[in-house]
Amino acid sequence: MNRLLLERVNEQVWRVVTAQGEHVGNLKCIAAVWKFKAVGYDERGDVIPGGGPLTHRHNITFAEIDEAEVNARLNLT
Repeated sequence: MNRLLLERVNEQVWRVVTAQGEHVGNLKCIAAVWKFKAVGYDERGDVIPGGGPLTHRHNITFAEIDEAEVNARLNLT
């Protein structure tokens, strides 16, 4: 996987995208914990919750939003 970027949606949600702009998931604040929610897309462009290239990292938690930590922990193969 290549470098991941974070895009703030609102106070409770950040989009996780590749450097090429592919949306691969969201970080959501749930009960004061940031959880990564993987997403993928089918051939029609419909969202597949928990799918995509980072499905194996779905529900991993973070104490805070830190782009370097997100990259280090989500980019593991």
